[in-house]
Amino acid sequence: MTPCRTAGAIVNWPRLVSACAGALAALAFSLSGIPAHAADAKTTELSKEDKACLECHARPEQAKLLGNGEKLSLQIGAKGFAESVHNTSGCEACHADVDAAHGKQPKKIESRRALALEMMDSCRDCHKKAVKQYEDSVHSALVKTGSDKAPLCSDCHNPHATKSLKDASADEPVVCNKCHQGIGKAFAASVHGSSGDEALTCKDCHRTHNVKAAAFADHLKKECVSCHKEVATSHASWLPNTERHLEAISCPACHSPDAKRRVNLRLYEGAAPQQSSEKVGVPKFVKLTNWADSTGAGLDARALWSLLQEFNQNGSSGKSVLRGRLEVQTGEQAHQLAGKARGIKDCDTCHRQGAMAFQSVSVSMAGPDGRPLRHEASQGVLTSVESIGSVGGFYAIGSTRIKLLDVLLLMVLAAGILVPGAHLTMKLLAKRARERHAAGQSESSEARN
Repeated sequence: MTPCRTAGAIVNWPRLVSACAGALAALAFSLSGIPAHAADAKTTELSKEDKACLECHARPEQAKLLGNGEKLSLQIGAKGFAESVHNTSGCEACHADVDAAHGKQPKKIESRRALALEMMDSCRDCHKKAVKQYEDSVHSALVKTGSDKAPLCSDCHNPHATKSLKDASADEPVVCNKCHQGIGKAFAASVHGSSGDEALTCKDCHRTHNVKAAAFADHLKKECVSCHKEVATSHASWLPNTERHLEAISCPACHSPDAKRRVNLRLYEGAAPQQSSEKVGVPKFVKLTNWADSTGAGLDARALWSLLQEFNQNGSSGKSVLRGRLEVQTGEQAHQLAGKARGIKDCDTCHRQGAMAFQSVSVSMAGPDGRPLRHEASQGVLTSVESIGSVGGFYAIGSTRIKLLDVLLLMVLAAGILVPGAHLTMKLLAKRARERHAAGQSESSEARN
C-alpha cells in the first residue's frame, strides 16, 4: 500500500491499522477479565476459616448418606458463595454446631426435609421479620398440617448462593414456578404477565413471605383495587347495581372470559360475618357435609338447610350463613386475565335461563391452612324455594333462577303500583259519591221549600 501524505506528514496506513487492531484486542482482553477479577476479589474477601471449609466442600464428590437412604451433596460452589449475601456472615453463622474438624461422631440427618426444617432456626436468627411473615402464611400453615411439600426457606432461597434483591437479575426464573408451573404459564400469557417492563410478578399480588390462601376472604380483590382504584366508578357507568355485583362476583369471573365459572356458597359466621375456618384436628366440615349428603349426589336444598342447622348447633360463635360468590373454577383460570376490551359486559351471559355460570355449584369452608374445603351441591339449591333461607344475599331478579322469587318480586312491584292506584281511584269515586249525595239533598230541600 502506498503511504499517504497529509498535513506535511507521511501516514503509513498498514502500520496504523495494525496498531489500532492491537489496541482494541488489548482493550477487549482487559474488559473480558473484569468479571473474573471481580469474582476473585470477592473470593479473597472470605475469611481464612471459610476458605478452609471450601477447600473440601468445593469438591463435587463430597456427599453424605442420610437416614432415609437419600444422598445429600455437600458441594458448595465457591464463586456462588463468594457472591452471595451470606459471604460476610461465614459458614459458622449457620453451622455453629459443626466444629472445624467435624468431630469423631458424624452428625445424623434423617432426610433433606428434616435438615431444611432444622436449619430454619438459623434463618430466624438474622431474618426475624421475614420468618415471622412466613409463619403467618399459607405455606407455613401447610407445614403445620403435616405437608412434606410445602416450601421451607431453602426451597426458595439457596442459602449458599442467595443474592440481594438489587443484584438479582430480572431474567432469573421465578421460584414460585417450581411448584406452580401451570399457574406460572397461564400468568405469563395474561395481560399482567406479558406487559413488558410493566409486567407484574407473583409478589406484587401475593407478597413474598406472607402469602395467603388465594380463595380466603377478599384480600386478592383488594390487591386488584389497589391498582384499579377507579373500579367502582368505571363499572357504575354501565353496570346496574354495581356495588352488589362487585361484592358477589370475583374479578376473574368477568376478566378471564374463556374460563369456566361456578357459584361458590361460602360459609360465614357471626353478626358481622367472617369467613368460617376449620380448626386443626377437627374436621367438622367434611364430617357434616358427608352426613347431609348421605347419597353422594350433591347437597340439595333440604340437605343444605340441614347442614346450616348443624353448624348453628355445634358451638359456632354466631349464626352460620352462606354467602354466594361467582368465581372461576381453577387457579390457572384465575391468572388468565385478558385485556380490558375482552372483559364480559353482556348481562345475558349470566342473567338467562340455563346460564353456564350457574350449572356448577359448590359449598365451601376455609380449611386450617386457609385453602377451601369444598363439597359439591346440586343445581337445585339455586332453583328451589327451600333455598331461599340458605342462599340469602345472593339474589337479584333472574339471577338465581328461583322462579317463585321472581314471581313474588314482580307481585310486590305490581302491588306497589296497583295499591296506591286503587286507593287513589277509590278516593276519587268516594268523593264523587259524596258530591252527588250532597247535590241530591240540596235539590230535595229546595223542592220542599
